[in-house]
Amino acid sequence: MEAFITDLFMKCVYILQVMGGAPGEYGYGYYLANILVFVVLQPGLILLFFLLWRRERRLRKTT
Repeated sequence: MEAFITDLFMKCVYILQVMGGAPGEYGYGYYLANILVFVVLQPGLILLFFLLWRRERRLRKTT
């Protein structure tokens, strides 16, 4: 199980490195990809799904 988790983690790091534009390196692109995914995209999706859920609850309550 430990090998699976380590392998999955390393694949995720590689994907972030590719998104950052320099596979195999931890440059500014990698840092920018981390910021984009974990500071902008993830909280944005959480907020979007929360707002959609609230809207759906309100629409079902009125009918």
